[in-house]
Amino acid sequence: MHTQQGKRPRRVLLTGWFSFRDREATAGDVLALRRVEDVMRGTGIPYDVAWSPRFRPEALHLDRLWPEDYTHLVFVCGPLHGPQVEELHRRFAHCVRIAVGTSVIDPGSPAVTGFHRVLPRDGPDSEPVEDLAARAPDVPARPVVGVILAHGQHEYGQLRRHGQVAEEVTRWLAAKDCGRLELETRLDTHDWHLSATPAQLQSVLARLDLVVTDRLHGLVIALRVGTPVLAVDPVAGGAKLTAQARACGWPALVPAERLDVRQLDRWWDWCLTGGRVTARQIRDGFREGTVPDSADRLVEALARPVPG
Repeated sequence: MHTQQGKRPRRVLLTGWFSFRDREATAGDVLALRRVEDVMRGTGIPYDVAWSPRFRPEALHLDRLWPEDYTHLVFVCGPLHGPQVEELHRRFAHCVRIAVGTSVIDPGSPAVTGFHRVLPRDGPDSEPVEDLAARAPDVPARPVVGVILAHGQHEYGQLRRHGQVAEEVTRWLAAKDCGRLELETRLDTHDWHLSATPAQLQSVLARLDLVVTDRLHGLVIALRVGTPVLAVDPVAGGAKLTAQARACGWPALVPAERLDVRQLDRWWDWCLTGGRVTARQIRDGFREGTVPDSADRLVEALARPVPG
């Protein structure tokens, strides 16, 4: 078997837990794969990557390739255990099989012993080494975006477009190359998923590049810390969010009736460029208190006699 392989041009299939049909890819797995790909490119040896169809439907999948096309199989990252790994040994029995950057839990497991060579990151008989993800090639940072969407506000009745807005905005966001954080303005002192105080939420928003929201206080609190906001009014004809954007002098607002990708992309680009300066200027105006708000008129209202 090995003599025949020596006469064939080498071609490598890179696999991992990210390759199996019902498995999800993790950031660590993919970064480990990028490190191995970086090494493979340096060798000049041709290779393919097998992806889970759940994660990348358009890519090469294990059930759509011919094992005979490959001389070597490399399994990247993750623990070596279970029937899925053992099936790789059976299906690619003719290949030289190597595991790299993996955890070995049971050295006697068929999932482990089926490899011709194991280059572990940790195991009972080896000193641990750095995970492959640690030295993956660097990539430019992506914008970090907080997403704050309302799901209530039934007081607007038939004018509500909240479901439509949430569906279209989240579908659009899924295609943007950015880090996304789903956030809430609701506070809770018991649920760790939520902020317990306004200061905690502000601390998160201040560290973002952009906030996408259809909530009035998503707009106001983000601007309060100088973070640009792409606001979408979820009420037909415009309601409190539109009124508040006008009061704050914030232009990046999309009405529900004009919600489309072009409008969203236009304001996305502005928020991440000139909008940064505008957001900080509005933040500074809030702090200086140069524009009166309702509370400034409260003392006068309290001093007036009660009618009747």
